[in-house]
Amino acid sequence: MPSIPARIVSLRAAGAALVVELTEPVPRVLHWGADLGDLSDADGAALSLTAEPAVLNNSVDVPRRFTVWPTEADGWSGTPAQQGHRAGTGTTPRVTSTGVEHSEEADGGGELTIRLHDADADLDITVSYRLDPAGVLGVQAEVANRSAAGDASAPYDLAELTLLLPLPARATEVLDFTGKWSRERSPQRRELGFGGYNREVRRGKPGVDSPYLMTVGTPGFGFGHGEVWGLHVGWSGDQRYLVQRLPEGAGTHAAVLGGGELLRAGEIRLGPGESHRTPVCHFSWSAAGLDGLADRFHRMLRARPGHPRGPRPLILNSWEAVYFDHDLDRLLKLADRAAGIGVERFVLDDGWFTGRRDDSSGLGDWTVDKEVWPDGLSPLVDHVRWLGMEFGLWVEPEMVSPDSDLARSHPEWILGPSAGLGPTARNQYTLNLADPDAWQYLLTALDDLVRRYAVDFLKWDHNRELHEAVRRGPGGTDRPGGRAQVDALYRLVDALRQRHPRLEIESCASGGGRVDLGILARTDRIWPSDCNDALERQSIQRWTGQLVPPELVGTHVGPSPSHTTGRPGSDTFRLVTALFGHAGIEQDLTRCTPGELARLSAWSRLYREFRPLLHSGRVVRADLPDEATLLHGVVAEGAAEALYCWARLTTSPAGQSGRVRLPGLDAGAGYRVRIRTELGLPSLHQTAGPAWTTRALDGWVQLPGAVLALAGLPMPTLNPEQAMLIEVQRLS
Repeated sequence: MPSIPARIVSLRAAGAALVVELTEPVPRVLHWGADLGDLSDADGAALSLTAEPAVLNNSVDVPRRFTVWPTEADGWSGTPAQQGHRAGTGTTPRVTSTGVEHSEEADGGGELTIRLHDADADLDITVSYRLDPAGVLGVQAEVANRSAAGDASAPYDLAELTLLLPLPARATEVLDFTGKWSRERSPQRRELGFGGYNREVRRGKPGVDSPYLMTVGTPGFGFGHGEVWGLHVGWSGDQRYLVQRLPEGAGTHAAVLGGGELLRAGEIRLGPGESHRTPVCHFSWSAAGLDGLADRFHRMLRARPGHPRGPRPLILNSWEAVYFDHDLDRLLKLADRAAGIGVERFVLDDGWFTGRRDDSSGLGDWTVDKEVWPDGLSPLVDHVRWLGMEFGLWVEPEMVSPDSDLARSHPEWILGPSAGLGPTARNQYTLNLADPDAWQYLLTALDDLVRRYAVDFLKWDHNRELHEAVRRGPGGTDRPGGRAQVDALYRLVDALRQRHPRLEIESCASGGGRVDLGILARTDRIWPSDCNDALERQSIQRWTGQLVPPELVGTHVGPSPSHTTGRPGSDTFRLVTALFGHAGIEQDLTRCTPGELARLSAWSRLYREFRPLLHSGRVVRADLPDEATLLHGVVAEGAAEALYCWARLTTSPAGQSGRVRLPGLDAGAGYRVRIRTELGLPSLHQTAGPAWTTRALDGWVQLPGAVLALAGLPMPTLNPEQAMLIEVQRLS
């Protein structure tokens, strides 16, 4: 049961903490970051005393305090927690605390719930903080209109809710992400100046240019060093991220980090008794750089009850193998080749449903095309299962082609304004999932497909962005529909999963356009990019892993040359790159040479050997002075074993790499090291490699952990777009 809190309360887990003082009229945040320990009354009083800032010239005449619900009433001139009005009134929130609940969990963490009342707008507000055992802080708010039914007062128009936490003065550098199709999660850094750095997403989904995980840290923070504070908005629709620094600071803090969903004008109108709950914003802190931050998110996700526990099956997806050419004999041969090299799940991609000969028609008609599949999908499904593989299917339920029976029968189900639909994108429009009839149609169609063919896996795509996402009403009374669309999507996926508990679903959205913890709460993996070019994938997968652990990231090996970039690539580089995730194949195996099939078979065996490690260990990435080289890996709990990738992307001025540390190992232990050669040797830009590599190619080399983790190993100089696998095992 929640305890009656003391004046100062803490949430503590895994070396992180949030400390709040229950001041009146509004509690204030004293600290977010490193765990300050078990604070005595005297410790708490000292923290409170030192949280009082100076009163500045030309300022409010009391010390500024950063509260849990910052508003102008506190003297806060930055982005407020709440914005809205009642027919133009009630615009200046004046909140007071009405209750607090605080509970702690035995394995670390706990929950703090603070109840507030805004007398100006007659609203009840609940702010909840939950610190999980991994040290990730989930923050959520709910706003309720207290007006009684029948009250003649105007509804409350909620414009914005922003969940904010303070940052210290030493956090002066910002890292977030941008991107485009086939180049998702491209990092960008900037110095934090005065004012606000704001990112808004207006695509109806996080988008391929999603800010993803906004991180602020000490200057020059890297993977293995620096103190960092991060935020991820766990929402699959429009979003807001911001970091803001005012000259007067935020109490004794220098800046704030925050965000939430982006609401469109008029989207949330709270009538009497109605309420609105925000998505969860996930805040996390680490003193161990970006790897420390990633480790917290990975541990949080792996602790979920629904997190995949069994071996992640090796996949073959038919898209780059056959595209829309769904010839049964060709697909049967493809399945034979797939099973022969160890594939465990065969996925039939786009092109199987009515009228779908290209991307200009058919979306919405979720029945098997009788012209192409006169006997339905059963001949293929039965053959796939006879070969011992699972069966998966591509769908894009949220979309509709203008050239489809569904669009012709139910044009009213299309999301868009009464004045007329705008241009198509990807030759498609969006279905209004908030329409009960459209929602039920999709659930029935998907349920029928999964039942009829005992589908194990759905690749759930979402290709177009949502422009003019409004729900049409009578007499032109259109209303914004972006939030309702996401809510309905969540309900649709939840309902399908309830009917089919063992069904796995992948979140795909033109590749990596919907990678967020909202969709991952109800799906089993994400597709990070439509680009299978290994050179691009090294970066895409590297940064996707800042939030999502490898077992939830689809990593497929594609053909050479790449279908998205036209770039050729060596088998070794492509196979090593695709190993570090939930691996798969995206190429026509019937056109592979015996040598190519042999390497794919070896890679398949290697994946099955290492997936217990890759899908449970800690992701580590080395900080290297030469951006043309990468070293990343996965280290087991207790540093008992590890697998590293040493890769070169381009040429660079330096001829030697120098000593490169292998992060994550125990410097006090002994290890044996070898280079795995099953996928072939990389092409080298040297006459002879470092001496240890010559021995490690023939077998194990014993080396002390201090050499590996502290001194480092000289690495061979690879040619561009080459990679090498290094296996490490602890000596007993």
